[in-house]
Amino acid sequence: MSTTTLTHAPRLIFEDEHVQFRDSVARFVRKEIAPHVELWRSQGCCDRSIFQKAGEQGLLLMWAEECYGGAGVKDFRYEQILYEEMIRHGDMGVYLTLHSRLVAPYLARLGTKKLKDSLLPAAVQGTTILAIAMTEPQAGSDLAGIKCRAERRDGGWVLNGAKTYISNGLNADAVIVVARTNPDERRTFGLFVVERGMPGFERGRALAKLGMDAQDTAELFFTDVFVPDENVLGDPSSGFSYLTEALAEERLLSACQSMAHAQTAFDLTLDYVKSRRAFSRPLGAFQNTRFVLARRRAELDAAQTWIDALAMEQNAGRLSAVTAASAKLLSSELENRVIDDCLQLHGGAGYMEEYRISRMYRDARVSRIYAGASEVMLEIIGRSLGLTERME
Repeated sequence: MSTTTLTHAPRLIFEDEHVQFRDSVARFVRKEIAPHVELWRSQGCCDRSIFQKAGEQGLLLMWAEECYGGAGVKDFRYEQILYEEMIRHGDMGVYLTLHSRLVAPYLARLGTKKLKDSLLPAAVQGTTILAIAMTEPQAGSDLAGIKCRAERRDGGWVLNGAKTYISNGLNADAVIVVARTNPDERRTFGLFVVERGMPGFERGRALAKLGMDAQDTAELFFTDVFVPDENVLGDPSSGFSYLTEALAEERLLSACQSMAHAQTAFDLTLDYVKSRRAFSRPLGAFQNTRFVLARRRAELDAAQTWIDALAMEQNAGRLSAVTAASAKLLSSELENRVIDDCLQLHGGAGYMEEYRISRMYRDARVSRIYAGASEVMLEIIGRSLGLTERME
């Protein structure tokens, strides 16, 4: 990908140290990720080595305490910057943030000392890759439909079931598996850490997808997998509440991704319409082109300013589930509108795989589905307004 001039409004939440960090991340992504994107997309999985290289650069689990090898950085803005530069100069399918910010915090917050001492230093170094397995063939956004079960045994639990659409599923060395611990209660789950090599743990095929080609997505199977007590996270009956507590940040991260993806598409397209000619004029000279991009520029600036403000709310511990759902909903919808317009302005070239906008168009579609589908976000927001099916 060629570098482009940033066109957005000033980002007022960032300080000098954030700017320096952004420059270092951009250099890392250009050197270690960008040259390999085509290969990783074609093989359907990024190389494991990129996690180790990111670990050497101090980009994994930046929040982790020094005793585990982390830097103890709690500022959400650093993760936001990492996401933005990864998407701008690399590929959104390299799931460092899933490893670092969505999965690892469960280990730090709920894991036994033995488990944390075993997994967190390796996760910081990138030698152990993390994933979380929630989705099943019949249970997506509705976790209450989960069939995977865990039964108590002396010294641990035995897992049986299957998971699908699991990100980092092929590369993962440790997977947090959400399993039902009481078959008679719809929301009684436990979180169980299954490690590579445990008997009965198998990976299925790599799943072919519409987009996100460099991101390995797999099926996972558990047949009488024994998980010792030290690999159980917290209370084995409280998994649902643990997952719910983490959803606000996950959805804010999704919003950051959507904004970065849309901004990158916008800048690529701005460069394209300045150089591409039609009817003896640059495409950018046509009123339609100017008006389409002007409208999207205004919408991107407005949405980015709000997302940046929410990053500060997250730092302050004030981000609510409803606000995060709103951010995820609006940013993912804006992302898809912007990229659709950008592809249209590329014309026939936008339909060609060799142009990045074509791949971005495919990649963007999932953002309205994962981390909670748009319809679920609408339900969360609607209920917060006191609107329910049982209104009288």
